[in-house]
Amino acid sequence: MDDLPASTDPIRSQGSSIEILYYGATIISWKSGSLQNPEPVERLFVSSKAVLDGSKPVRGGVPIVFPCFGAPVHTEHTKLSQHGFARSEKWNWGNVVMDNEAGVSLRLTLEPTEKILRVYHPLFHLSYVVTLAEHQLSTDIHVTNTSISPQHVLEYQALLHNYIRAPANDVLVTPLQGLSYYDKTEPTAEGKATAKIEQRSGVDVRNFTDSVYEDASQNYEVTWPGGGMSVRSVNLKDVVVWNPQAEGSKIGDMEDGGWYVRQRSMCSFADRSQGEIHLCRARIC
Repeated sequence: MDDLPASTDPIRSQGSSIEILYYGATIISWKSGSLQNPEPVERLFVSSKAVLDGSKPVRGGVPIVFPCFGAPVHTEHTKLSQHGFARSEKWNWGNVVMDNEAGVSLRLTLEPTEKILRVYHPLFHLSYVVTLAEHQLSTDIHVTNTSISPQHVLEYQALLHNYIRAPANDVLVTPLQGLSYYDKTEPTAEGKATAKIEQRSGVDVRNFTDSVYEDASQNYEVTWPGGGMSVRSVNLKDVVVWNPQAEGSKIGDMEDGGWYVRQRSMCSFADRSQGEIHLCRARIC
């Protein structure tokens, strides 16, 4: 694993391309055309201040969050940092899953290392399959409990944190109307823990937004004037919509004015689950 380069070679399919860091298995670029315009353009936001040398998680792209989302609360996660370790470990090359006219698919893997075992004792195997087609990027994360004890249930949270490049003042996310959600921008703990009902037909991010929607449709449209994308997920029933707006100035590796000048929104698609074997999929179209 130490002999691996910093990232995969650019992966190409029918005019589209992606680049993946082995550190965190983070997708740091996805360029594709659209049905209206075949010219490939960047679909993901990566901060110009993001560190890509493997010394810290990347601010942007598609990081993987495992086994905890946010600050750790589970007893097995108490030694972990925020968002767990998957985004800050060097993954292993697995294999090419597919390479044909339909697209290109590859697999990266992660298992416990001595470093991980010092802070996290449950045994696991992560398999991350990334598939690129002409207008589509699919990401599948497979979580396997490899404990030899049948009594041990692997409890975890898994999240694919998609930083979508879009005009932050114009983008809308649908359909979230009528869903129960928690507003993490509320100033008090009580406010953060109080469920609200989404009244808007289209959710915007013109203000600082950090909203966790429960039991969502797993089919979303992220649209803005002149553009958009569809997001599909399987076994990821919770969804987070996040954009820091001016609060981004407090984030050390966020580029200056990145939340506005670069005009992009960020959406995270999250899952909270328990089980021995679990399959998660987030698809951006």
